[in-house]
Amino acid sequence: MTSGPRRRLGQWENMGFADFIKASSMSQEYRELLVHLFTASLVAAQPDKANTRTMGLMFEALVYSALGLGPYGPPDQVLNGPSNDVWITPWIDHLTGLGVRFEVGWTATGFDYSGGRITGVRLTDPSGATGTVSADHYVAALPVERLRPLLTPAMKSADPALARLDRLETDWMNGVMIYLKEPRPIANGHLIYAATPWALTSISQAQFWTGDLAARYGDGTVTDCLSLDLSDWNTPGILFGKTAKQCTRPQIVQEVLAQVRSALPGGAALLPDSIVRSWFVDPAITGEGTPAVANDEPLLINAPSSWADRPGATTAIPNLFLAADYVRNSINLATMEGANEAGRMAANAVLDASGSSAARARLFDPYWPGR
Repeated sequence: MTSGPRRRLGQWENMGFADFIKASSMSQEYRELLVHLFTASLVAAQPDKANTRTMGLMFEALVYSALGLGPYGPPDQVLNGPSNDVWITPWIDHLTGLGVRFEVGWTATGFDYSGGRITGVRLTDPSGATGTVSADHYVAALPVERLRPLLTPAMKSADPALARLDRLETDWMNGVMIYLKEPRPIANGHLIYAATPWALTSISQAQFWTGDLAARYGDGTVTDCLSLDLSDWNTPGILFGKTAKQCTRPQIVQEVLAQVRSALPGGAALLPDSIVRSWFVDPAITGEGTPAVANDEPLLINAPSSWADRPGATTAIPNLFLAADYVRNSINLATMEGANEAGRMAANAVLDASGSSAARARLFDPYWPGR
């Protein structure tokens, strides 16, 4: 908190968080609570992968919000219903009302690049038919692992920042939902299960959702949803001695329940098998329990010195813009806030490139005392 911008970017950006807090010389309890818990559980990174600047920014936001400083509001805020119902669908309706047309199920397969500009994007439609779409401006709002295969050598040569995208790292942070026949509001907010091998976090949804969960969703037998994130897929668990990647879907659920029960006081009585109605494992995980296991939605990791490899929203290709959480922005963490800030930056860049006089989107900076 006492470091200025130059030290943050020049020193803390280039130092692993584990080195910053001297994890190697500390106790196992220290490493579990202050190193692994905050890096793996919150940003899905091993401590030697997450850089100190990013972790520091996250800690600052938590502390300032808890103290009532800055624009943050309460430090832990959750949605009051399923994401589609209360967030995504309302946005789609709003944008559709403004004239936006969504084409769902299409896949971008490559850029056409000529004369220093993007001339089209090659697409495959839901039926498998291929075609090309041309536009004045192109915004690549894609995760970094999806954008990289689309970039041509000529595009990387025109903008070396695009070539440096190959250096960015991702890791796994995916969810499991366990549907319960009895309400289990374990905590009035998020739970971080310290020292669990799979770096688990959870939230009991029913207490926050508007309306009666059983009446609105499912067959009427589900009264609560224990929604969990698994942030460490590479450490053996306590039930099968396997990593999450090595487990089948049912084994993942059994292992998650075992780790939650071991971490909670009276966990076995609180979450008995008799109240588990059903479960759902993130469909982005495929080939689980086999050597072909894969993740279709990995998470960007803010590794040491990765800022230098991250591009801005504006590229050296004048009609190509980037909007995603890997784009340099003030949030500097793989979150929706970071993705949204990058989206606003891309919107402003398009307005600038088109010579528009429309008002620019407002950009946001984290709270800084005295500024």
